[in-house]
Order: sequence, then C-alpha cells, then structure tokens
Amino acid sequence: MTQVIRLDPERPRLDAIEQAASIILEGGLVAFPTETVYGLGADAMNEGAVQRIFEAKGRPADNPLIVHVSNREMLEHVAIDVNERAQLLIERFWPGPLTLILKRGSRVAPSVSAGLPTVAARMPANTIALELLRAAGTPIAAPSANSSGRPSPTVAAHVLEDLGGRIDMVLDGGPTKIGIESTVLDVSDDSPAILRPGWVTREMLIKVIGPIAEATSQDELRRSPGTRYRHYSPRAKVVLIESGSRDFIERVCRQRLKAGAVGFIGHTHVEINDELFHSLLLADDPRSYASSIYAALREMDESNLLAIVVEGIGERGEGAAVMDRLRKAASESVAEDQVDYTRRTP
Repeated sequence: MTQVIRLDPERPRLDAIEQAASIILEGGLVAFPTETVYGLGADAMNEGAVQRIFEAKGRPADNPLIVHVSNREMLEHVAIDVNERAQLLIERFWPGPLTLILKRGSRVAPSVSAGLPTVAARMPANTIALELLRAAGTPIAAPSANSSGRPSPTVAAHVLEDLGGRIDMVLDGGPTKIGIESTVLDVSDDSPAILRPGWVTREMLIKVIGPIAEATSQDELRRSPGTRYRHYSPRAKVVLIESGSRDFIERVCRQRLKAGAVGFIGHTHVEINDELFHSLLLADDPRSYASSIYAALREMDESNLLAIVVEGIGERGEGAAVMDRLRKAASESVAEDQVDYTRRTP
C-alpha cells in the first residue's frame, strides 16, 4: 500500500518529513509536491533507488531525470564546473521553475543521466520539497509522479491514480501552483540553449545571460526529459486546434461526434447540444491553462471519450510552454486555414 500524508503546504509536520526522508535514504520512492507538478523522488546517488523510478513509471531508460537540490552545497555533489552563466541564473531564478543542464558529477547514479556526461538540476520553490531535501541530506532525482506518457500530476489524487501501490509514500501538499513542468536550459557549454520551454521564459533568461538558442537536434534534446517522447497524454485521442473561430471549433467537435463521445477544453464557449459532448471552459491566459490543463485532461478521461478537442492559446511569454505541452499531448492538430488535419509525430 502507498501511504498518503496530508500536509500544510507552508508548515509541514516535521515527523512526516523525517519519515519521508527515511524512506528516501533507504532506497524507497516518495512523491511530493513542487511548484510545478508532483515529483516522484528517490536518492539521486543510489542507482538501485533510481532504477525503481523507471520501473514504477514505465519510463524509457534513455529519458534522463531531474535532480533536485536544496542549496549550493548540495549542487556541488551533483554537478562540476558550474560556469558563470549558470551561477547568474541560479542567483536570479533559484529556487524556482528553471532546470539547468550542467556537467555531471561522478557520484550521481548513472541512470539519472541516461548515460550522458550532463545532469539536469534545479531547486524547487516549494516548502515541502525543500524540507524533504534538507531532512534527507541528499539530492533527490524526481521526474513527474505519473505513469510515463500520462498527464503530469498537479494534485496527490493524480499520483495515486497512476502509481498507487507502486510507490511507498505520497506527501499531499494540495494543488501545485504553476501546473506545468520547469523550463530546461542547457548551460553545459558555451552555447546556452532552451531544451524545454517553461514558466521561466526566453525573454527572462536573455535579460540575465544574453542570447539563447533553441535546441532542435535529437542529440541536444536527449539531454532533457520531456522532449523526445509523446508526453502529457490522456487515454483519449487529443486533437489540438492551433487557431480557429467558434464556428470552426464547433465543426471540428461535430465531426468527431460522428464517431463517438467527444470532450472540448478551451476558452471559447461552444454550443453543442449532444449528450455525448462534454466541455470545460478555461480563461484565455497561460496561467489558467497551465494550472488547469492536466487536471482537465484527466477529468475528461473519466468520461471514456473517443477524442478530446483542445483549443490552443497565444504563444507569447508563458504561452509557449503551454503550447509545447499541448503539442506533445496531441495526436493531431488543425488550424482554420488548413483543409485537413495535420498528423504530428509524437
């Protein structure tokens, strides 16, 4: 059985934190909240414990993990040769939703980095996560606490839905604040590059360290989790509407209804009177989408739908991160100026 402990997100009980830290140090798995999504944690220095993460999630072995730290001293056990750019970013954005790709320290469990000479590291901006790290006294490897490929968990119930019985403990700190995963920036060499967009935007990063590239090659992207496999997907097929009017959205939904039950998630009010049609309305801004989209996809899945139509949002600022996740979740995408659906390769 997976033990669940409900905690005050700002003042977590010390006994519960110490119990969770003991599990980590004994090679067990503990799910815990961060400001982005819930993470599935294991001792990053224990190869056997890290392997348990891959087994519990059904995660491909070549998909690296993010290592969480609570301070600069702990980072020294994880990474080497932390350059000036990385230092500036740490001072500005840690703790927070920014993961840095750095040169890997020799003590880190090999599976964490999927055999690469780099390591992904960040300091979470969440009291429960930081207290757990301090109590354990070891870096914690923690991908999202969900079955591989599923929507990331933003509440403890999502963790139990996917991993109940497979892990030792869940620290329930309520809903996460942001709702999508961290930005991943490669600063392991002289050419900084965004590997995964997130809440820390390109514009914010440029203000600190200057020009930044956007990684496109598979060799670059393999250094980061969440870049090369289909992710964030419910069981139903996801159709992403990149752009379109209300009439267009309704036509897409009605077309799908010919084959079975359909859900719609978006910021446009859609009027379809059909018992097989379900809709969830979100505010037209990145913050609302980020905090709600994974929960909305999971809620739709409970209705045994054939397809979920999702309306996209603008890609300025944080919107780029939201659209990145939606594109990775989608099987197909469509825009009003296109005649046919465009199938995307996950």
